[in-house]
Amino acid sequence: MAELGLADWLARLERLHPAEIDMGLDRVAEVATRLQVLDPAPLVFTVTGTNGKGSTCAALDSLLRHAGRRSGCYSSPHLIAYNERVSIDGQPVSDADLCAAFAAIDQARGDISLTYFEFGTLAALWLFKRAGLDAVVLEVGLGGRLDAVNVIDAHVAVVTSIGLDHSDYLGDSRDSVGYEKAGILRHGRPLVCSETDLPPRFLEQVRLLDVSTLQRGRDYGWTDGSDGHWRLFGLDAAQTRRDISVAPVRLPRDNLSSAVQAFWAAGLDMPDEQIAAALVAAFVPGRLDRRSLQWGGRARELLLDVGHNPQAAGFLAAHLAAAPARQHAVFGLLADKDLDGILQPLRGQFGSWAVAPLPTPRSRDAQSLAAQLDEAGERTGIFTTIGEAIAWQLDHSAADEKIVVFGSFFCVAEAILWLNKQSGGDR
Repeated sequence: MAELGLADWLARLERLHPAEIDMGLDRVAEVATRLQVLDPAPLVFTVTGTNGKGSTCAALDSLLRHAGRRSGCYSSPHLIAYNERVSIDGQPVSDADLCAAFAAIDQARGDISLTYFEFGTLAALWLFKRAGLDAVVLEVGLGGRLDAVNVIDAHVAVVTSIGLDHSDYLGDSRDSVGYEKAGILRHGRPLVCSETDLPPRFLEQVRLLDVSTLQRGRDYGWTDGSDGHWRLFGLDAAQTRRDISVAPVRLPRDNLSSAVQAFWAAGLDMPDEQIAAALVAAFVPGRLDRRSLQWGGRARELLLDVGHNPQAAGFLAAHLAAAPARQHAVFGLLADKDLDGILQPLRGQFGSWAVAPLPTPRSRDAQSLAAQLDEAGERTGIFTTIGEAIAWQLDHSAADEKIVVFGSFFCVAEAILWLNKQSGGDR
């Protein structure tokens, strides 16, 4: 086969397997064994949850690097470039490295068919193993039990939240979702759990596997401080109660506190000041992501958020309710998402909504979005693209009013691409 560039590889991977999603571990485990990547680092964290996985992984990776550990982080999906999914020492890997990994996997798999995501997971593991890292952080793509990431036996499992999403694969109850996410647990190894309302089947797996559980609100968490900072508390590597003051941060504090507790549960530690600095430095593009631009000779602000299910919408609503500025929405959604559940906590939060289709066949059409918003009594406009919707909102709002772009990774990616085009000059 002629040498392929990254774009060629990705296009090929999309065509190799008959199904986009094919849950199960047998095929990916066999190839991982052939590649000898089932032990990608001496310390492995696996992170699952309905929401909060990305920020938890980013915080864990930042903590590891601030502690002087060489770390790798695997997450999905990406916003702009595929390389975002695999980072080593805080930097996305190169096109050449990814191509080398894909070629190694293609050779090792023989006649075993792999999905796009399975290929990507194996590529991350191959690159991590080759780099000789101290620790890796792996984000589950879908569920837990049958996700390709679960081929690895993690030393610490993290569950961020349990809510309804991807019901075609995970079931239509929190109990079934919880069971799937409990699949990342390993016998006798610690679990750090941000979810405070654990369903019965999840708790049953905790008991059967004799898992030591550290739960938010009981063993760790956070409180507001009186000085504008917030206070993080938990049980450190010596099982001693710790309280740390942290400056204001961009990411959800539930997830940051879970990352610190997972760091401690792995037997790691460092001075309070370094922990606080690591949390402040943690960043996830597209998650409560503030972007500024000049528009019409005035400085304007956009808030980008990839939230796309009811739980994420509730978190976004709480964040927006604390902001004094009037806000307007730019919104796009995939067809399989719970529109009613997303709208419920956000009713009345925005002066207006600008809706647009997403650049994928999986998009919900803008007309149906607008119709449902109209029924809910919201002021709504329909646009052809996310960029067009942003521009309209900027043109028809005051300088001190914020534009909030949310509803999908596709939506936020389109917003970032549009912003990049605007950076060449003022409108």
